[in-house]
Amino acid sequence: MSEHKLKVAITSGDPNGVGMETIIKVFSDPRMTDSLTPIIYAHPEVIKVYRKNLHTDEFQYTTIPSASEAQHKKVNLVNVWKEFKGPVQPGKADKEAGEFAFRSLEAAVNDLAANKVDVIVTCPINKDTIQSKDFSFPGHTEYLAKFANTDKVLMFLVSDVLKVGIVTGHVPLKDVAQHISKEKILEKLALMNESLLKDFGVNKPRIAVLGLNPHAGDNGLLGTEEKDIIIPAIREAADKGLYVYGPYGADGFFGSGNYKKFDAVLAMYHDQGLAPFKAIAFEHGVNYTAGLPVVRTSPDHGTSYDIAGQGIVDESSLRAAIFTACDVYRKRKTYREYAANPLKRQDIRDSKDDQRE
Repeated sequence: MSEHKLKVAITSGDPNGVGMETIIKVFSDPRMTDSLTPIIYAHPEVIKVYRKNLHTDEFQYTTIPSASEAQHKKVNLVNVWKEFKGPVQPGKADKEAGEFAFRSLEAAVNDLAANKVDVIVTCPINKDTIQSKDFSFPGHTEYLAKFANTDKVLMFLVSDVLKVGIVTGHVPLKDVAQHISKEKILEKLALMNESLLKDFGVNKPRIAVLGLNPHAGDNGLLGTEEKDIIIPAIREAADKGLYVYGPYGADGFFGSGNYKKFDAVLAMYHDQGLAPFKAIAFEHGVNYTAGLPVVRTSPDHGTSYDIAGQGIVDESSLRAAIFTACDVYRKRKTYREYAANPLKRQDIRDSKDDQRE
């Protein structure tokens, strides 16, 4: 029996950014449709502009009225804006491009909710131009959390060499400290631990926690958040059976290669985690939203207006995001099957323990 080919919803992101270029580059390789069925939410005019810029005829697609009519072995397009005429202006931030990005996202998310697609991959948006009465969120993560009716999600940057989650998300740096609490850290640790188990097949995950202050506070000399908040959270998580360690000073943790000893790292704020992640794993890094009942991934880069339309963008992160979404979907299914069978669950635990020793 052949394996079910997953339907992968792919949003266009900002049409003036690099999203469509990366889509065209990825699916110019016909092998990409061997194992999955892509459904792109965009408009033919956007594809036309970037296909011309890339000087390629290798990217072909078929327009379908609904994701439920997607054709296997083909790249499918759902037109999200029938009256859209453009112009598409690579590198320019404008409100119409933001509205287009939202229409693409909304259509894909609705199809995901209706089980017309299996997973969703979101191309980069401009978080300013997309703002409207329908989208008043700091980013994709918060929008999807609201749609799923949950406030417990984790921005999780993942790759084969490093996985990093963050406590505070899209919060101004001046407000980070007041958004950190023992409860919030415990919540993120629980989400990370569960995701490593269910989504990535890691048995007994080892998680490193970074400090907030330089040198993790130097025993209170450079700040008390470690002593008052972070260390108590680590101890409580350990008491609950999690393999959690730290806090580690963020400055030397990555450069020393210490991250290689752990399955994932929890950073306190956005740039503390994402800057080293992108330095180490940028080309193949994926932004994954842990904690959702559905699977959503995204490339780990933004709209990249400075190179949009030039045909020089690297599509590796989008390709990795697509494969990661499919892998997580299947890992979740396997986990559910084993969780429902105590004997199989013990077998897989024993097997993984043998591999780690």
